Amino acid sequence: MYQPKMNKKFKYILLLFAALTASSCKDYLEQAPDQRASLDSVEDVAELLTTAYPQANYITFTEAMSDNADDKGAAAGGGDPINRDPWYFEDVRGREEDTPDFYWNACYRAIAAANQALAVINTATNAAEYSGQKGEALVARAYAHFMLVSLFSKMYDPTTAASDPGIPYVTEPENVMIKQYERKTVAYVYEQIEKDLTEGLPLLNGRQYTVPKYHFTTAAAHAFASRFYLFKKDYDKVVAHANAVFVGGNILPNLRPINDPVYRAMEYLNREADYTQATNPANILLAETRSIWGRSFASYRYGFTFDVLNETIWAANVAGGQWGQQLYGQNLTLRMPKFREHFVRESQNANFGDAYNIIPLFTAEEVLFNRAEANAWLSNTAATLKDLNDYASTRMILSEQEPVYDPETLNITTAKIRSFYRTSSVQQGLLATILDFKRVEFIFEGLRWFDLMRYKIPIVHTTADNATTITLGPDDPRRVFQIPQEATLSGIALNPR
Repeated sequence: MYQPKMNKKFKYILLLFAALTASSCKDYLEQAPDQRASLDSVEDVAELLTTAYPQANYITFTEAMSDNADDKGAAAGGGDPINRDPWYFEDVRGREEDTPDFYWNACYRAIAAANQALAVINTATNAAEYSGQKGEALVARAYAHFMLVSLFSKMYDPTTAASDPGIPYVTEPENVMIKQYERKTVAYVYEQIEKDLTEGLPLLNGRQYTVPKYHFTTAAAHAFASRFYLFKKDYDKVVAHANAVFVGGNILPNLRPINDPVYRAMEYLNREADYTQATNPANILLAETRSIWGRSFASYRYGFTFDVLNETIWAANVAGGQWGQQLYGQNLTLRMPKFREHFVRESQNANFGDAYNIIPLFTAEEVLFNRAEANAWLSNTAATLKDLNDYASTRMILSEQEPVYDPETLNITTAKIRSFYRTSSVQQGLLATILDFKRVEFIFEGLRWFDLMRYKIPIVHTTADNATTITLGPDDPRRVFQIPQEATLSGIALNPR
């Protein structure tokens, strides 16, 4: 099930930095407000907010840039630019779906919807009735800006955030054709995100949602906060927000039962459908995104191969067992049942339209890892081990011949960690375990990129013929995605190259 598209009467919102022609912008600005649309009820604003989430997919380019992608060779084709360019650490050509430009514009479209909703709410005579919608608009605005600053600016570093260029934090609807904006700093953007998040979260009530998993519920906002404060390195708040996602802070019952015999016996298509179901307790926030990732991720030239498989799922792990995840396909088409595409026709009788994927934006698994990582940094070793063992109990098996989880054999301990990672530092071993587990968990989901950026881990890509090796070092400017060229019209400087 996916969120219905916005009613056409709300499509008047000017899209920040979108590739609109000057004439279309002029026509828009010449319309009187009452000719564009009228937002005069709680229901209208609630419907508008269905578009306050980026309807675009970042996975295609973040996964290709990461160490989860390898070159499958000429047998896999020449390479679509939206897959090839990020793998080569080059600015991605094109503006279509699954490119950084498309994602940038989608985020600012979502922000425009949130700002328009807030503008209506702030002038309503019955503002109290819009409390839930105001909370959703603020948190959604914070999320879109957070994703933008995480991709198009350097990762938050408390020692440099006050000088690192950020992205424009937009808080008002646009009413001119080309408005000038400042990037300001990463620190400023984080301050504004935190302001919107902390103001919006207490207002959320969830009563206005038909399908809550497609909106920022209180649980989803806490999940977002756990990621935000993890990136900000405010670890006490990470733990507090992670604990608030589920009743009693108990995440285990909500994890996907990957190693369960019943789950493992499910047919591929059934498991694919289940992965992004709104009824799946592991899914905290889902998004409908215009994307061809679901149909293409297994066939892209630069992607998951047996070499990457040997580094991840088939590699030895600290628990001493095997991963319960199952892959399908051959070397050129390895895949997991994670994404199901649906096709949206341009009109009821049309035979053309756009492909959409449902993407999990926040999951129980990520919240668990956020809490575990924060507790590791806080030296709460027992709490970190508890989360890691809870997770392993839903993922690890003794072997394919004996596909069961045995806690006595597979229990993760500090002794195992020291031995496996050959370190005297339990804290560093715990962090290494978390990063290794997350890499496996989020294969094909693009989240590995953010860990590589946060920890400044180098990435090395080598072509299949071993003729070319490209290294992305810790301070390489290409680790920051390029801002769309048209943004310069609004006074926004491009990222250095």
